Amino acid sequence: MQNELIANLIDWAPKLGSGLWKTILLTLVSFPIALVIGLLLAMPRIGKRRIRILSIPAGIIVEVIRGTPLILQLFYIYFVLPYMGIRFDPFQAGILGLALNYGAYLSEVYRSGIEAIPRTQWEAAKALNMSWAKTMRLVILPQTLRVIMPSLGNYLVSLFKDSALASTISVTELMFAGRLLSSDTFQYITIYTAVFIIYFIISYPAMIGVRMLEKKLAR
Repeated sequence: MQNELIANLIDWAPKLGSGLWKTILLTLVSFPIALVIGLLLAMPRIGKRRIRILSIPAGIIVEVIRGTPLILQLFYIYFVLPYMGIRFDPFQAGILGLALNYGAYLSEVYRSGIEAIPRTQWEAAKALNMSWAKTMRLVILPQTLRVIMPSLGNYLVSLFKDSALASTISVTELMFAGRLLSSDTFQYITIYTAVFIIYFIISYPAMIGVRMLEKKLAR
């Protein structure tokens, strides 16, 4: 029985491995895009110098995305947008959905991080005759990144786990591979347990790493 189980796991390894690679790829591509989207959505909504013509649309986008489920956003991108002439393959739709969803949440992380920087830092840069853009680039953002780094790490781990939702639009990531194998073999317990363990083996050390980083930055 044990030998049969091991033999089955060896047979399933290529498909699960391929799914895992697609999951990692989804995470590694989506997260940097989400970082950029988050920054772009946060910038017009910061401080007294808000750019009203941009801050209002940015605020609406953030609230709409945060107020709707990620799975619905994926469905909308993959199933509804084609009716408007905008088509993405499943992988592209998965990346776009994850990046937009996490970009909205990260915009709030950026915003709270930037607004946590003491006002004296802005005043010192102004005294040195720095422009707003130069102040942001050389003074504020480097300090902000130090403040928000643990939060970014937590969101990266969450995105890795949430990438399983991309299976609902046929992205052949780890969850989708497990579902296909289960349907073919009816070995639901064994296969879903294997998928469960794979997610945990990757997520748990990452969460420990984020906690260690948080403690280090707090010193």
